[in-house]
Amino acid sequence: MNVKITLRLSIVLIAAISCTNSKKHIHENYQENEHHWSYSGETSPKYWIEIEKGSNCDGKHQSPINIIHKNVDSVKIQENLKIQYSPVTLISEVENNGHSIQFDFETGDSINYNNETYYLKQIHFHEPSEHKINGIIYPIEMHLVHISKAGEITVLGLLGEEGDDSQLFEFFESFLPIKENVVKDIHQKIDLSSLFLEDKHYYSYSGSLTTPPCTENVNWIVFKESIILSVEEVLKLKNNMPINNYRNEQPLNERVVTYHF
Repeated sequence: MNVKITLRLSIVLIAAISCTNSKKHIHENYQENEHHWSYSGETSPKYWIEIEKGSNCDGKHQSPINIIHKNVDSVKIQENLKIQYSPVTLISEVENNGHSIQFDFETGDSINYNNETYYLKQIHFHEPSEHKINGIIYPIEMHLVHISKAGEITVLGLLGEEGDDSQLFEFFESFLPIKENVVKDIHQKIDLSSLFLEDKHYYSYSGSLTTPPCTENVNWIVFKESIILSVEEVLKLKNNMPINNYRNEQPLNERVVTYHF
């Protein structure tokens, strides 16, 4: 009799412990998901510093910024930026990472900025734009992220304006729609030289990544002339990304923005 009672008690105790551990596991997963950064609600940009411990999201040299043209330092275009894109750049894959649509590149294309080579790693999009020029918000912004062998970062920011169809964006969007957290292999060529970046004027400043961990000391190059794409192309990208996936404007904090013309 005592043996039966003891056995029953043991089974109940094991079940209780198992249930508790299961609930704990679910709770931990929920907490992890709950505190992951996003663009809305309690995980929106104003809470990033609380969510992403140890990040630079409360730093003094953050991005994006509002570029006021009359306040910038103007210099002539020198040889400090060389675009070295070829017509046969290879995209390796496209991903919907829950924050943006991102195209990753195989090793190849690069830029040379201030005598340092930075290799093109990925392109992603924000809708509407993160950077402003004279307070104007553009329908979309494309970021071309480059990293040097030393791990330093230079980002080219291209503001998109609605108009005619863009063959480049038609190519990008041929891989859409894509569901969140899905990756598609591509391994196809793309001609980024069609952006004609060598002919554009640009602003430069020292800032940060616009997503956590908001790493600072990022070289930003924001082109003054916008790229043109159709309303339909803007909407197709918008429909595959979170609504308003942009970070709010950050204080300039005595930084100098330079205009290259």
